[in-house]
Amino acid sequence: MIVDLRSDTVTRPSAEMYKAMAEAPLGDDVLGDEPTVAKLEELAAEMVGKEAALFVPSGTMGNQIAMAVHCDRGDAVLIEEEAHMIYYEVGGPGIISNVVTWTLPSDKGIMDPAVVESHVLKRSLHTPGTSLLCLENTHNRGGGTIIPLATMAAYQDVAKRHGMKIHLDGARVFNAAVGLGVDVKEIASKVDTVNFCLSKGLRSPVGSLLCGPADFIEEARIWRKRLGGGMRQAGILAACGIVSLTQMVDRLADDHRRTRSLAQSLSELPGLTIDWDRVQTNMVLVGTETQANEWTERLHEKGVWCFPVAPKRLRLVLHADVDDHGVAYAVETFRALAGVAA
Repeated sequence: MIVDLRSDTVTRPSAEMYKAMAEAPLGDDVLGDEPTVAKLEELAAEMVGKEAALFVPSGTMGNQIAMAVHCDRGDAVLIEEEAHMIYYEVGGPGIISNVVTWTLPSDKGIMDPAVVESHVLKRSLHTPGTSLLCLENTHNRGGGTIIPLATMAAYQDVAKRHGMKIHLDGARVFNAAVGLGVDVKEIASKVDTVNFCLSKGLRSPVGSLLCGPADFIEEARIWRKRLGGGMRQAGILAACGIVSLTQMVDRLADDHRRTRSLAQSLSELPGLTIDWDRVQTNMVLVGTETQANEWTERLHEKGVWCFPVAPKRLRLVLHADVDDHGVAYAVETFRALAGVAA
């Protein structure tokens, strides 16, 4: 069997999604008459408590559009040093928005609000003005870690004092909400705009939603077209997104439960360590005494797929296509490779 723990992006559409795709009423979204896309956007905006939403092909496009709308050329943006928007979006801030990015250190992806405030610049003859703070919740390279609501509120206070906007890369914000046991609106209420992915734990094959004020979304729609993201009969994809938002949110708790179970089992094996402070949602970062790439090669041969994220660290991600049997098989495989008898 194959247990794919590389990412929650590998999930396959559910049977309900295939049915929804086949039955979706369609139009032309660029011409403004796509009913299924419109339904998805309305649902997304309502769920996160924003005025409007825009369906985009990817989280990267949604994040970069947000930055382009919020910022003027030459503005300064504050962002965590290992944020997805910096680390994995191919230099988009410099190329698309022409902004100056000030990267800040963090503890498991969580920046100190006081450090954030100390880096705010006023526009002058010599300095760019800081117009945007970008957050990531949950934090990918942090290991799926959650920004506490109190810290989100502190960021919001800093932004208000200095006239900044806040954009949330909420690719996995529903994981954060489930992990905190709150409605996702509570997280989104602390930011001006939020982008979340349908194609990760929510199981859709493609797509993200950028949500915010109505006038912001209208400008974002222009940027989407400018970047080649205008899609025609996109209702086929949006139909999956509707299933994601109506059927796939609550089940994220199962991923979190399996993540803790997997982490506990691996922590008992020689040569492996777990950073329990980072086991918060659907990711496990596993420390290895030997080279991580050696582990991934041997695991892959046995049908357990994962990525090394450092010379001696593996990342394992739980999702809808890994059930309890899959977790048990992964543990059995790790145990065998660690030389521990069952």
